[in-house]
Amino acid sequence: MSKTVVNVKSDVQAVLNELKSKQIRNVFFVACGGSSAIMYPAKYVLDREAQHITSDLYSSNEFIHRNPQQLGKDSLVILCSMSGTTPETTEAAKFAKSKGAYAVALTNEPTSPLAHSADIFIKYEWGNDIDAFETNLGVLYQLVFGLLYVAENNDKFGKLVTSLENLQSVYEKALEYEASNARKFAESHKSEPVIYTMASGSNYGAAYSFSICILMEMQWIHSHAIHAGEYFHGPFEIIDENVPFIILAGLDETRPLEERALSFSKRYGKKLTVLDAKAYDFKGIDKDVQGYIAPLVLNRVLRQYAEELAEARNHPLSKRRYMWKVEY
Repeated sequence: MSKTVVNVKSDVQAVLNELKSKQIRNVFFVACGGSSAIMYPAKYVLDREAQHITSDLYSSNEFIHRNPQQLGKDSLVILCSMSGTTPETTEAAKFAKSKGAYAVALTNEPTSPLAHSADIFIKYEWGNDIDAFETNLGVLYQLVFGLLYVAENNDKFGKLVTSLENLQSVYEKALEYEASNARKFAESHKSEPVIYTMASGSNYGAAYSFSICILMEMQWIHSHAIHAGEYFHGPFEIIDENVPFIILAGLDETRPLEERALSFSKRYGKKLTVLDAKAYDFKGIDKDVQGYIAPLVLNRVLRQYAEELAEARNHPLSKRRYMWKVEY
């Protein structure tokens, strides 16, 4: 490996060392819920950058039941679960190995069932005070761009690693920029029964996660993550002056889809919250990877919005009715 990877997380480097001797032809991203949502930008990276490697994204249990025909010895299966105890993802790791694939688990818990079930695991850190380089998205990007470098000599690996090292300061500036906006959003939306999210491309995972994990799971607010490209094929009929939307605008190649959806929404809607990556300072982020980094920044900002909303509603993000409480 070149000097550009010196600062890659050691767990990631161990995986990349193993991948040198493999002929990876396809990548399967496999997870559930929020762990699945972080896979969307990673798949976008492979779609844009990989010359010979294909990729797909599956919910863990469907991955097993669908049983992709291409899954085999030339497959890399990347799984993720923060606790490492998600049963569907643990079974998916075992299933992948049974098909001869190389299973890599991302988790916060090295002694978890998922870590033990995969061929190898990468530990990531979790929490608001953790540097961006060490988080699940940071680690996943190191792995995916590292694969592209190992398999296809992609020249963006070094740029990505350096950018991730500088990402924490971008986060901090974006959070400062959005601080008052997040508080205003929370106060004005604390009684809303439904809030939609919308994005496209690499940003869709952030919109999806905020919808299903924050609004539905953690706040019990009705929601749906709408793809900006699908907006004009049904969902736009729902917008009016009383329907709240959170619309993300990123920096990748699909931004025109988001801009079109936003333009229409401004004509007929009033309760629009727009998070535009162009408003943030990306100093230290290489221009060639800013489009890929933008969803990470938007995702971090959305967490700020989530925390403010939970505070305004007096509904902690940890509150549950069913998850981990009843049999399911």
